Amino acid sequence: MRIVGGERKGVALQAPRGDTTRPTSDRARQAVFDMLAHAPWAGMDFMRSAHVLDAFAGTGALGLEALSRGAASVTFMEQDRSARAVISANIRACRFDSHDLAVLTCDVTRAPRADRPCSLVFLDPPYGKDLIPATLKALTRTGWIAPGAVIVAETAVKDELAVDLPLLTERRFGVAQIRIWRAS
Repeated sequence: MRIVGGERKGVALQAPRGDTTRPTSDRARQAVFDMLAHAPWAGMDFMRSAHVLDAFAGTGALGLEALSRGAASVTFMEQDRSARAVISANIRACRFDSHDLAVLTCDVTRAPRADRPCSLVFLDPPYGKDLIPATLKALTRTGWIAPGAVIVAETAVKDELAVDLPLLTERRFGVAQIRIWRAS
């Protein structure tokens, strides 16, 4: 697993041992960032001003990819302490120590109050647990999701979601489904 674009392209990333963390594939990550760069609802300048939340961060690959492509800031949220240690190691490997970022150890569905809202939100919860609707409510309530934010979620293809937001696009990558919404 590597950073697939931007100024840190090619940097190898670690993943926690075991099967508790399921990193987004390089192929899916590349496709997501291509969509963000070229879609009419985002565009080339979108990433440069983005304040990003990488929730259920796992390895931190999505947030690190955003930083590599010029995001203004990234906050990583991860409950698992071993995954949090991997995120910190990956930040060091990418030499992002001086960037505007934070790593929070927390239950995303009980997120702390945000210092500032995020314009780009990545959600990559465990498959089959129906965490997206509750997570969106919690993050909205605590001020993490800016009005008009782009929300990117990875779920299992078979997961059905009750999300009352405009769906911008969705793509399938093997057993994974990427859905992108616009916050109201």
